[in-house]
Amino acid sequence: MTTLGFIYNIGIQFTGFVLKCMAPFNEKIKRGVAGRSKTFQILESELKETDAILWFHCASLGEYEQGLPVFEKLRAHYKNHKIVLSFFSPSGYEIRKNAPIADVVVYLPLDTKKNARKFLDLVHPELTIFVKYDIWPHFLNEIKKRRLRAILISAAFRKNQIYFKPYGQLFKTALFSFEHIFTQNEASKHLLASINYHNTTVSGDTRFDRVTNQLKIDNTLDFVETFKDDNLCVVVGSSWPEDDALFIEFINTHQPTDVKFIIAPHNIKSTQIKNLTSKLNTKTMLYSEKEGKKLEDYNVLVIDTIGLLSKIYSYADIAYVGGAMGTTGLHNTLEPAVFGVPIIIGKNHEKFPEAQALIDNGGMFSVKNFNQFNAVLYQLIEHSDLCKDYGSQNKEFINKNSGAVIQILDYLRI
Repeated sequence: MTTLGFIYNIGIQFTGFVLKCMAPFNEKIKRGVAGRSKTFQILESELKETDAILWFHCASLGEYEQGLPVFEKLRAHYKNHKIVLSFFSPSGYEIRKNAPIADVVVYLPLDTKKNARKFLDLVHPELTIFVKYDIWPHFLNEIKKRRLRAILISAAFRKNQIYFKPYGQLFKTALFSFEHIFTQNEASKHLLASINYHNTTVSGDTRFDRVTNQLKIDNTLDFVETFKDDNLCVVVGSSWPEDDALFIEFINTHQPTDVKFIIAPHNIKSTQIKNLTSKLNTKTMLYSEKEGKKLEDYNVLVIDTIGLLSKIYSYADIAYVGGAMGTTGLHNTLEPAVFGVPIIIGKNHEKFPEAQALIDNGGMFSVKNFNQFNAVLYQLIEHSDLCKDYGSQNKEFINKNSGAVIQILDYLRI
């Protein structure tokens, strides 16, 4: 065993111990620890040795949404197979534990050799699909040892990752367990080539196909139509306090009467919602309190529930996507882009290649502070023609980059 391998194994064991110690004090960690303890029991009760099985693994909810266009096609094609869907994060598992594309949904056990062997003994997948990242060496090395098929889709790599370091052999070897890797961009393909991995296809990001599918469904929301009331509408999606501060100052400073704001915070706990609404000096309504109210009389609508944002973006004239003003991570900018909406984001987007691509394409703007934010938003509000032009750039960008799913299915001969 290499030194890195020894350190990794000790680290995994230590992580398991720490998580159990922290579980009583943190609800999210508690759910993960409890869920992982039941994984093998669930698999033993739901799967048979004679079952034909596909295994899809996602780190969390974002990766699930990214892989869903592929998962749906495979579900339709392999009608007689059972599908096992695994998550590492509670935020993915808890929201998608009843996902219709899967027969069994579980937490992925911690990456030990023993867990990997037991998991694959029970699942014995004909095909395994990992999405984007979450590369677990023992699971993947066991897959390779058993000569099972595995592919990685929508992969995006950066040169500072451990795979491309002299001491990263353990993780580098894990990548070679995939028979093929579909990357989001050419840069990722070149990085893989630098470690002599060449079974690659630049297919793009499957999220483009995912958001394109949003156009095929009915996005009508009567309460939004009533609230918007033919006014210009700014939608703030998945915002954090750092993002909200920009809008609070803008709204309180300008007091626009012909512009409506819909704010969908990432954190919808009552304390967070109360903190946001208490700072707004304008007529503000919560989604949960909308019944019996004249929505058209309000200037700000705060969405204190989940699952509506993708449809709400269809009503936006301008969108702001949260996460990049702070350090929590930029949320999905492709969701508003598909509706032909100009987008504003914060400054910390370097880990999101699609964000820089949208900026370079001319339809998205990154701001560092309130003064920049104020200037960009005011320009978009005041110049409707420019607003439409910028939005068109985003829509064209989505159309141009769709098609990753087709390339993956072609490789799988489906």
